[in-house]
Amino acid sequence: MLLLIILLPLLLGTTLVWGLEKFSRGLTAIFASVLSLSCFAMLLSFIPDVQSQQAVMASYAWLPSLDFNIDLRADFLSLLFALLISGIGTLIFIYAYYYLSNKNSLAKLYSLLMLFMAAMLGIALSNNLLMLLVFWELTSISSFLLVAYWNRYEVAQRGSRMALTITGMGGLCLLAGFILIGQVAGTFQIDQIFLKADIIQNSQLFPVILGLVLMGAFTKSAQFPFHFWLPNAMAAPTPVSAYLHSATMVKAGIFLLLRLSPIFVGAMAYHQIVTMVGLITLCVGAFFAIFKEDLKGLLAYSTISHLGLIMCLIGIGSPLAIAAAIFHIINHATFKAALFMIAGVIDHETGTRDLRKLGGTWQFLPITGTLAMITCAAMAGVPFTNGFLSKEMFFTELVASHSGITLLLFAVLATLAGVFAVSYSVRLVHGVFFDHAFAKKLPSEGHIHEPVKPMLAPIALLATLCILVGVLPAVFVEDIVNAVTIATVQHQNFELVHLAIWHGFNLPLMMSIVALVGGLGLYFTLAKNGRIRKIDFDPILGNLRGPVIFEKILKSLVLNSRKFKKATETGSLQNYLFIIVFFTLAMAIIPLYGFGFTTGTRELIHAPIVAIVLWLLLLTGCWMMLWFHHERIKAILISGAIGLVVTIVFVTMSAPDLALTQIVVDVVSTVLLLMGLSLLPQLTPYESSRTRRWRDAALAIIGGFGLGWLTWLVLTRDHQSISWFFLQQSIPLGGGSNVVNVVLVDFRGFDTFGEIVVLGIAGIGALCLMDGMRAHGTTVTKGLTHRFTPSPLLLRVTGSWILALALVVSLYIFLRGHNLPGGGFIAGLITSMALIVQYIALGQDKAEFLIRAKSGRSYEQWIGGGLVVAGLTGMGAWLWGRPFLTSAHFYVNPPLIGEIHLASAALFDVGVYVTVVGATMLLISVLGDSRHSTMTGPVRGE
Repeated sequence: MLLLIILLPLLLGTTLVWGLEKFSRGLTAIFASVLSLSCFAMLLSFIPDVQSQQAVMASYAWLPSLDFNIDLRADFLSLLFALLISGIGTLIFIYAYYYLSNKNSLAKLYSLLMLFMAAMLGIALSNNLLMLLVFWELTSISSFLLVAYWNRYEVAQRGSRMALTITGMGGLCLLAGFILIGQVAGTFQIDQIFLKADIIQNSQLFPVILGLVLMGAFTKSAQFPFHFWLPNAMAAPTPVSAYLHSATMVKAGIFLLLRLSPIFVGAMAYHQIVTMVGLITLCVGAFFAIFKEDLKGLLAYSTISHLGLIMCLIGIGSPLAIAAAIFHIINHATFKAALFMIAGVIDHETGTRDLRKLGGTWQFLPITGTLAMITCAAMAGVPFTNGFLSKEMFFTELVASHSGITLLLFAVLATLAGVFAVSYSVRLVHGVFFDHAFAKKLPSEGHIHEPVKPMLAPIALLATLCILVGVLPAVFVEDIVNAVTIATVQHQNFELVHLAIWHGFNLPLMMSIVALVGGLGLYFTLAKNGRIRKIDFDPILGNLRGPVIFEKILKSLVLNSRKFKKATETGSLQNYLFIIVFFTLAMAIIPLYGFGFTTGTRELIHAPIVAIVLWLLLLTGCWMMLWFHHERIKAILISGAIGLVVTIVFVTMSAPDLALTQIVVDVVSTVLLLMGLSLLPQLTPYESSRTRRWRDAALAIIGGFGLGWLTWLVLTRDHQSISWFFLQQSIPLGGGSNVVNVVLVDFRGFDTFGEIVVLGIAGIGALCLMDGMRAHGTTVTKGLTHRFTPSPLLLRVTGSWILALALVVSLYIFLRGHNLPGGGFIAGLITSMALIVQYIALGQDKAEFLIRAKSGRSYEQWIGGGLVVAGLTGMGAWLWGRPFLTSAHFYVNPPLIGEIHLASAALFDVGVYVTVVGATMLLISVLGDSRHSTMTGPVRGE
């Protein structure tokens, strides 16, 4: 069921909403809300199991050899986040239906929100670091699409790119950190990693692991100095902002550090960095929130501040600090989701979110104003609200975990942040609902009214929770906070949290009083005569602003990349080859330098005379290629001759399969090269200077010698081989004695399937690339004269029976392939060779007419058909519960014929055969068309 919770929104939610919108927007909203509510209900059903077992596990094999499986784990920490994701998501879906106008696609918004929800649920429920990373990146992609929902606006495009760049950079760091954790711990299983916390912290790689993981968490949760992407993501629709800020995206980094806290707690660097970064983020976000004129901008900076508060508590790391962080996560999700929805209501009803244009709306929106006051009070930490309790816990843990000058500094900074929080909360309420100095700018009374009750219902529910939790915390959340804390810290030996409104007169209470009084005084001092509206920090900060620095870095990267591109992309194949070979050599020399490799200890034998002769032939052929490489036709023929020598090498080394493959590939590729290069001038111009030629020669000698020496080092050393496995299991598992073919179609059938897919793509790619050069409009019904070149009678007569003979040979090679040298690939190339002879003997038009190819177009269908046959054969194994492309073999005894051995791999080989013939002949046809069009011009219009 854990996997179903993720798959429901991922597969069902993202697809069905598109079809439902065609019938009714209301039906679409109901479906999305019910689906999200279903996930919420299924998560609630796990609570009894988690209470009795501490965690519910589920695992599905994917890539077990790489320790990458679909491993899911539900404990109280993951359940809390998953419940927030699905619960807040349900309210957002209801709200979005009334917020979004009929001009905008509701299905698009719901589909992307469902993708977002699935990604966050995957993060919360993952028990494998690699799987968690997949969902982590999916949140970045889905948030990018959500922020750019109104992609016609430049601000949406810029904000989405900034969010994706910053969080994507963090994701790359997180990937490296996870890989290092897996290497040190020996597993990517999160619950197993907890058991190896000491090993990880004592590893030399721990500082690197810590830095990389923190980079991923800080960028995702908008911590200083990466906080600036979050306010720029406010171009998204308000329901998206409400969801992103309250229960998803920015909480991912928070969840990550809570999830991995058992392996980091105790490391001094971890506590110092996370605490300090959180405290700075808390103060910076709260301060700048005061001066924001856009309601969503104000709320965005307040989110940054509260995320810093939570991060600071996580950095303190004590069980009580973790409990306070968890409590504030719950509280922040309730009041922040409500506040963003209130901002949407104000925008929806008044047509603006600009505080400079708002004021005095209480007379029009008294219910909305009341809800705003409750949720802003929770955000400011006013007594009898949930925010007050978690803020008090924050002050308490900050004071208890520090002493001396550090205590004084941290207490002052935390109190200042509290002052700022009260100021921006009061500004939101007063500036929107009670600042009558600006009421005259609003529309008339008839244009502003309370929204429909269903739109206010989610806000009212969240505001009610803010009060209930603030008044009766022991009843509503105390057990939840304790249970989640135990699941987070992975032990139960700590004093359970007791939540109450009054804990006596102490320093944290004094800090709260100072924050409340100071915040009120600061706001009304700044608001006097509208001075707060005249303060603009952008000119003061200038180039120190995050977005400015970000844009400058991007601009510098673009300019430097263009310079690098201009320097390297010269259009010269020689330069490209030089760069490739040079860097390949460098990458090989750097790790091998200093090893002093010498010849191994394996016993050497004298080279036979055949080997010496073949070496001399290869050397001669390569020297001739070097000498005549400017003459294209000679170079192709010489390369074909070299291929024939390689075929003989395979024969002498008892590799008949490789020899057969080499000779047919050599013939077909030679023909293709001749047809392709016939479109170019016969001579390659001499463009290289003498210096460049000597440079290239030196690089070629070094590269050739280095590769030869590495090969020699390998061959002169004893090494373990896996060939014994295939030799022993070829008949029992694959049902064939030709080990090479059994490996290709059974043991490594997926590789072969990928190769024929690539071959088909190459053929289709050539068709697309050369389409502009083809003789458009050619038909084969007008006397077969357009591309018919008379050939010698002897060749035409010979070609008439070569095809039949070749097909018989192909069938023979195909059928024997599982036990003797042969198979579908070789048979396909033999058939292609015979068809090429028909092209030469009859001309392309007549040959294609006779084989019903109609100008080669049906070859594309051959490729598709071959791939379908191969794919369906592979999927057939699923019917018996076996992995994709698992081969089955059996014996039958038909009358008169006797025992016949059949293998399902033969069907796969049929797909290989058809694909190879189709791709090869498509290339021949395309090149033939192109050659004809360059010689005669287009046929159309003749």
